[in-house]
Amino acid sequence: MTMGSMFRGEEVALVQLFLPTAAAYTCVSQLGELGLVEFRDLNASVSAFQRRFVVDVRRCEELEKTFTFLQEEVRRAGLVLPQPEGRLPAPPPRDLLHIQEETDRLAKELRDVRGNQQELRAQLHQLQLHEAVLGQSHGPPAAAHIDGPSSERSPLLLSPAGPHQDLRVNFVAGAVEPHKAAALERLLWRACRGFLIASFQEMEQQLEDPMTGEPTRWMTFLISYWGEQIGQKIHKITACFHCHVFPYLEQEEARRGVLQQLQQQSQELQEVLGETERFLSQVLGRVQQLLPAGQVQIRKMKAVYLALNQCSVSSTHKCLIAEAWCAALDLPTVQQVLRDSSSEAGVSAVAHRIPCQDMPPTLIRTNRFTVSFQGIVDAYGVGRYQEVNPAPYTIITFPFLFAVMFGDVGHGLLMFLFALAMVLAENQPAMKAAQNEIWQTFFGGRYLLLLMGLFSVYTGFIYNECFSRATTIFPSGWSVATMANQSGWSDAYLAQHPLLTLDPNISGVFLGPYPFGIDPIWSLATNHLSFLNSFKMKMSVILGVTHMAFGVVLGIFNHVHFGQGHRLLLETLPELIFLLGLFGYLVFLVVYKWLCISAGGSALAPSILIHFINMFLFSRSPTNRLLYHGQEVVQYALVVLALAAVPVLLLGTPLYLLRQQRSHRLQRRPAGGQDKDKAKLIDITDASESGWGPDEEKAGCSGDKKEAELVPSEVFMHQAIHTIEFCLGCISNTASYLRLWALSLAHAQLSEVLWAMVMRMGLSAGLKLGVQAVMMVPVFAAFAVLTVAILLVMEGLSAFLHALRLHWVEFQNKFYSGTGYKLSPFTFAAEDE
Repeated sequence: MTMGSMFRGEEVALVQLFLPTAAAYTCVSQLGELGLVEFRDLNASVSAFQRRFVVDVRRCEELEKTFTFLQEEVRRAGLVLPQPEGRLPAPPPRDLLHIQEETDRLAKELRDVRGNQQELRAQLHQLQLHEAVLGQSHGPPAAAHIDGPSSERSPLLLSPAGPHQDLRVNFVAGAVEPHKAAALERLLWRACRGFLIASFQEMEQQLEDPMTGEPTRWMTFLISYWGEQIGQKIHKITACFHCHVFPYLEQEEARRGVLQQLQQQSQELQEVLGETERFLSQVLGRVQQLLPAGQVQIRKMKAVYLALNQCSVSSTHKCLIAEAWCAALDLPTVQQVLRDSSSEAGVSAVAHRIPCQDMPPTLIRTNRFTVSFQGIVDAYGVGRYQEVNPAPYTIITFPFLFAVMFGDVGHGLLMFLFALAMVLAENQPAMKAAQNEIWQTFFGGRYLLLLMGLFSVYTGFIYNECFSRATTIFPSGWSVATMANQSGWSDAYLAQHPLLTLDPNISGVFLGPYPFGIDPIWSLATNHLSFLNSFKMKMSVILGVTHMAFGVVLGIFNHVHFGQGHRLLLETLPELIFLLGLFGYLVFLVVYKWLCISAGGSALAPSILIHFINMFLFSRSPTNRLLYHGQEVVQYALVVLALAAVPVLLLGTPLYLLRQQRSHRLQRRPAGGQDKDKAKLIDITDASESGWGPDEEKAGCSGDKKEAELVPSEVFMHQAIHTIEFCLGCISNTASYLRLWALSLAHAQLSEVLWAMVMRMGLSAGLKLGVQAVMMVPVFAAFAVLTVAILLVMEGLSAFLHALRLHWVEFQNKFYSGTGYKLSPFTFAAEDE
């Protein structure tokens, strides 16, 4: 990747490919391995079911369904699919039948073995239930007796030759799920009017469910009844409750014989089931060998056929014609690959550039370092073709603006070390394979976090703050001893004045500015906050105006590249005059006052704010002296220039475009039909060479090859919106940069509060040394947790979002439209992963 490609998107050409029918599949497959071209759909009007290779796509989809079934079976068995070894090419079409046959054979074997396993498990489960039912001691009655309810109409004593003398006791035994047992017992009693005896017992051991494989408990029951109708009711009820009913012999010896037979059958069935599971593991082993490579190859084959479906067929049906976007630098590589891929077919594939009026896609190559910064820009909008890319400047400005709001040596160092650990371990597979979404976000932006932490350390040294504490790296520029000696501070004076003032006008009190950053003595001053507020507020305005002016200057490169020289004079120059004439002058006043007003004249220093207000009101305050000679004349001239730039910005471009359109109309009046054809050709050539953009004169860059007619009302309305947005935006955007001051102040005050409420209370407890050391462990733990949770995570996220807004709204809208679309090449990278 070159820096030029980062500054502006690469040149992208529309390429027409002539692919011989015999080598079309191989050529597209090799292009997918390269990942350099984006195919255009030449069959957009054709239904997906009517395309040339729809049958092949369906076969690949059927194979994918089979692969999905095999993959689910492997996961069901608790096995893990290995990663495919190396890069696997798309298989040739003749291998598709072989892959399909082998896959179908494995799927059929797996279905048969799995079905046999399910049947054997179900049979074993039935045998085990039958054993449990026969093994439970329900104790059925030895003799039949009538235990029905006495009815008012039934006699108390039955005659020996009564209706029940021929009835015999029958039995129904089985198993039911525990949660159904109570309902089953109640329904049996109510339906059979008590002409039965039911016994329910819970099984001691759990049985494995044949479908889910989970252990489950069962309730066994034994029902003794008499009467054929009662038996029919019992069988219907147990069937409704999905009970497992088994034959139950009345003689105990017969039951023992049946139980022995069941145990023998169960043992034999377990042996058969074991052999079946061993064979199943063998089949799954073959699936594990076939599936990883097969999935990748079939996905690639399907992608190739989908790409071929976007091609059109030549009139002779001997070749396929495709159109694709490709970077101009990669075109020789594409041509060489096509020649190599089609060498066996006897006819070489051809690729050449063709003219096009559609706006090409944007291609900006990134690496592991620049991808996160390019992602910030693309989240706002993908740049239009060959527009200036803000990402190279975002690499510096974004971490710096973040650090202005997050300036602290300790907090920045923690963020830097966290990002550095991710950078050093970025090649480890475990880091890339993590599925946690939050971790993936942090890992993807590790280089962004690295620079954010590094710049925060730098601004922390400027603010002289490390976990809200000032550090004395260099000697202070203020001398308290000199002030005490020359002022004659007595003990009585010190007793009456708890706050002392250091006067820089006294010789030897102020020795000079601190070598780097804020003097640590300011951390002891009561006016510390007022001093930092003034410094950070002015610093925010300076950074904001500089950032916005840089954005306007970057627009010059867009105008020059797209051949819009008139915009340099009619837009960029008025914008710079308006921005720098007003707010650039404010920055000048701040810097001039810093450099020219000394400590001795600080009491009579004029107010910049009052001067700036008087500048717009064309007035003067007698109590506010001038900063330099001729200040009023300069201010009035700047205001007049700024106001004069507004009508130029509002009317300049529309009037130029309308005048240009009128002159083109006069030039296009042809004398005959031949001149008319020449005029059309000139129009098409001019439109194709003029570039692409959202500007009014570029509105005709469409596929219809006709120059769009400019509507005056729309042109003036568009320019009026742009003028109002820029002029009002200069004011609001400058004020928006004051968030640098506000967030920096908030971060410093939160750090101070956290130190005072946690660490200072722990350190000032005044306990014995051993007790104090033990107590500091939870105090420091609480301080560390709160620092990470509040100051690093919450404050860091807040500063990140504010820095994001400053780049999107205040910086990028000065020159960046973000109305393009990315080049999405046809590649197998996702399939290989």
